[in-house]
Amino acid sequence: MTGNGSDPELGSEDSRLVSLEERLDRAEAAEAKRTAVNAGPEADANYRLGNRVLAELLGGLIGGGLFGWLIDRFADTSPWGLLVMLFLGIVVAFRNIIRLTTPPRK
Repeated sequence: MTGNGSDPELGSEDSRLVSLEERLDRAEAAEAKRTAVNAGPEADANYRLGNRVLAELLGGLIGGGLFGWLIDRFADTSPWGLLVMLFLGIVVAFRNIIRLTTPPRK
């Protein structure tokens, strides 16, 4: 310890902290720039398309299962009505998803 109250290590530590803060500021600015580019209208369109695909898939499965269960309940054909209608619901869901995701032909 020196008697004058100035420690040489503190000066070097302060410069390291300043350097770290500058690098953090640059990294935060670069990250903000990178995320601002991705958050445009294209990202919203992709998000909407993903939600639409999920809705089609769930709707086909749930709708086919519900109709199949109702057919089995009233026609006493358990489990064949449920299986057939669930399969048809899956086929319709995938057909709709393919139609949604393929671009129109010219």
